[in-house]
Amino acid sequence: MTRTFAIAAASAAALMLWTGAFAQQAGGTRDEAKAMLVKAVAAVKADKTKALDLFNKGEGGFRDRDLYVFCVSMPDGKFVAHAAKQLIGQDVRTLKDATGKPLGEELYAAYQKPEGEIGEVSYLFPRPGADKTPVPKVSFTTRVGDLGCGVGYYK
Repeated sequence: MTRTFAIAAASAAALMLWTGAFAQQAGGTRDEAKAMLVKAVAAVKADKTKALDLFNKGEGGFRDRDLYVFCVSMPDGKFVAHAAKQLIGQDVRTLKDATGKPLGEELYAAYQKPEGEIGEVSYLFPRPGADKTPVPKVSFTTRVGDLGCGVGYYK
């Protein structure tokens, strides 16, 4: 009986660890998104050109699972960094989510806050990858110099 209990306990622990590891691989968290944004701000302040290159390449820790940095130039609102390369050069203010919500206008408005202040914008957006089904996403946003940058996590 003790042996059966030990095997059951070990199996349950292994299952919990496995599902926890799977959940971590599935997507980034709220705290990880905010930490990536803070790191991105520091990178832009250190060397804007290099930072944008890293953001677009997804290098230097600026792409992790479904977390990535996106930035727009201010005041024109055009994307200069994004994981979805087709958005580079597009005006953020033209974006709408799957429900028609003007998410781009909300992002742009969030970038108008004082530099260093972090805002939040909620909307529907497809995860990076094959499935293009829009899912709930929250992006942390901030202004850094002449850029508006954000990092979002999927709920």
